[in-house]
Amino acid sequence: LTAPLARYVAENFDRLPKPYRSYRVGPVFRNEKPGPGRFRQFMQFDADTVGAGGVAADAENCMMFADAMEALGIPRGSYVVKINNRKVLDGVMEAIGIGGPEHAGTRLTVLRAIDKMDKFDEPEIAKLLGAGRRDESGDFTKGAGLDEEQTALVLAYMKSEINIRHTAVADNLSHLDKSPDHDLFMRTIDLPEQQDGIFHLNLRHNANLIDGNREIIEFSKIVRASGYGPDRIRIDPSVVRGLEYYTGPVYEVELTFEVAGDDGKPVRFGSVGGGGRYDGLIGRFRAEDVPATGISIGVSRLQAALTHLGKLKTEAPQGPVVVTVMDKARIAEYQQMVSELRTAGIKAELYLGDAASFGPQLKYCDRRNSPLAIIQGGDELARGEVQIKDLVKGAALAASAKTITDRDEFQRLRAEAQYAVKREELVAAVRKALGE
Repeated sequence: LTAPLARYVAENFDRLPKPYRSYRVGPVFRNEKPGPGRFRQFMQFDADTVGAGGVAADAENCMMFADAMEALGIPRGSYVVKINNRKVLDGVMEAIGIGGPEHAGTRLTVLRAIDKMDKFDEPEIAKLLGAGRRDESGDFTKGAGLDEEQTALVLAYMKSEINIRHTAVADNLSHLDKSPDHDLFMRTIDLPEQQDGIFHLNLRHNANLIDGNREIIEFSKIVRASGYGPDRIRIDPSVVRGLEYYTGPVYEVELTFEVAGDDGKPVRFGSVGGGGRYDGLIGRFRAEDVPATGISIGVSRLQAALTHLGKLKTEAPQGPVVVTVMDKARIAEYQQMVSELRTAGIKAELYLGDAASFGPQLKYCDRRNSPLAIIQGGDELARGEVQIKDLVKGAALAASAKTITDRDEFQRLRAEAQYAVKREELVAAVRKALGE
């Protein structure tokens, strides 16, 4: 839903307040294999801020992510909002020799491979960074074509703690205002094959890395000052977000509890939303770039998670009161009963099926989860009455019939499950039964 927003803003730019905040919801489609809670078509919720260039807008999005999870009943510790910065990733890729427009396709493939760190283990990610990967079904995914050294550096970066929790990095950045060329921007990364050695990745004078780190630290100061600790929002170098239009901070909210996978084995539920800064997207529809940032939540996937946690009611909603048809020649009279009930604000409908017998009509009531059925045959008509069949009490009586030994008690409960009222008292009697 982000691209339609960009076009809308471009078309209405002059009349919109800046910054412009908005949200929207609608169906979208996934061009990936579906999985537990990951549907081919799903409902998505977006919230965006357009016209704000600082990371404060990104921090606000992530705090909103965290607040939304807790407002929905997901306890603290069962979710985390993770953030990274695409500028930092771009800096790392420049350092391994795939910077510049001629390597744009390679960088995008690398980003998409990194984005699957939560799905595959390191050897499988290495295949995606290298020649490619073939899955269990035989489908082949072409890799980024990095050599072994480049692949090792990317994987080492992903496993490193290169974020604001590193005091040394924070100290280095604190000197940047005084000395932009400070040579302390020498990052050290432990390579897997060199457990006893340190590989020095020289990122000095790397503008993307410097800007990205500065934004990460500024972001962290904002969220920490607002009371959001690392148990709710934390920096994570594995966060990439696969879309190529992101230009700065990127983030996603992950549910950390486990569910049963297709093979019955426990798997983490994973991401239910993400987003980031896309300062160049609106510029595709205008003569100038406009800063923008936003989040997207997969509503259908989140609903599956909430159902798993027991936060959503899974029972079917109560259906309408059904007026049955005992004589098709009297359809108009039955419809009058329905109209009276609806006028009184009671959900009601007339049985419109072809079945002439009562049994199929009761089955219809059951499938509609109807609480009451209204019955008026020839005998009831002659007495000026209608029968109210309480389907809820009737079901409860049937379930406990074998345990009721007192015949008088059974007859009393049976009388409560179906009884006659005067025709003119129909609305009042139905309202009373629904209240019970």
